[in-house]
Amino acid sequence: MFHRNSIKGISLDAAGLVALADLKTLARHTALVGGASFVDVFLLAPGIHCQQNASELNNGEYPITGAMTTGYVFRVENQATVSFLQRFGKPGHLTNISVSPPRPVKYGLFFDYFRVETLASVFYLASIALTMGVIALLASINDWWGLGVLCTLVIARLLNTVVIKRRSKMGWKGASEPDTKGDLLILLSQDRWVRMRGMVDDLKAVTSGQWLGDESDVESVAVGIATLLVYVSAALAGNASTVGSLLLACLLLVSVALLGLSNMVTTTLRMFGRVVKVDGKPKPYGRRLDMVKELIEESKRDDWAIGMGMIVPPAEKAKKANV
Repeated sequence: MFHRNSIKGISLDAAGLVALADLKTLARHTALVGGASFVDVFLLAPGIHCQQNASELNNGEYPITGAMTTGYVFRVENQATVSFLQRFGKPGHLTNISVSPPRPVKYGLFFDYFRVETLASVFYLASIALTMGVIALLASINDWWGLGVLCTLVIARLLNTVVIKRRSKMGWKGASEPDTKGDLLILLSQDRWVRMRGMVDDLKAVTSGQWLGDESDVESVAVGIATLLVYVSAALAGNASTVGSLLLACLLLVSVALLGLSNMVTTTLRMFGRVVKVDGKPKPYGRRLDMVKELIEESKRDDWAIGMGMIVPPAEKAKKANV
């Protein structure tokens, strides 16, 4: 019969340290879905204390962007969007991205995500089912220390989830321009070029303003408590039985692997109800100038290219600018 003393001769007192690994898997999932769901509290993986750093996944890059319909030049300020574009951008290629308008969300963020990303959701649900199974096993062998550690991690996840939900509310996005189509060219580092199309209001929703707002004093305290709980769980994990420690370690390792697979097969970005996805395969160009000339001919204007520094302005335009 399976019980807490089934494994002998092995010490797993440090198994709880797995929870302290600074992995970005949870933060990347948060960026891909554009927020958090209360279902997330049962997904326990290393990096719980790093979830609030999801806004840093763009590595500090805010790419210059030109509106080919109006000539305005600005930068993409949404870190999750930039991270998504970095993932699918390819050096020397133009990647086409479309932004779909918002659709009614009847059953919450998670179920809407499941409808769009079925395979990714299967991996996600498998990790949650694994957590439930480990809880049941720890209870069946009366390993209350192990169960306590698990509950501590769940509370830490709950605090982070509440803070993410508060921080990811839609804020300022500029003046509304209904029924207006937009066409953007985004220049990422390493010569990755992205063309993003959709309605102007939808483009503004995923590129401008803040994605995660700054933490308030109360939110900062909650995040601090959650971080401390992760460290406390690692310290208390040594009191669990050998079987309990093994279950905890396997849960954390397998969950992060499943979540990593979920992130890997996710091909869309969800942001404030919009869906950002790649259209077709990236188109290669021998020179960047070839791409610029092609887009200028298509858009029937070159002011955006001049503003982005992609071409030298004609002599007559340069004279007007100097006067």
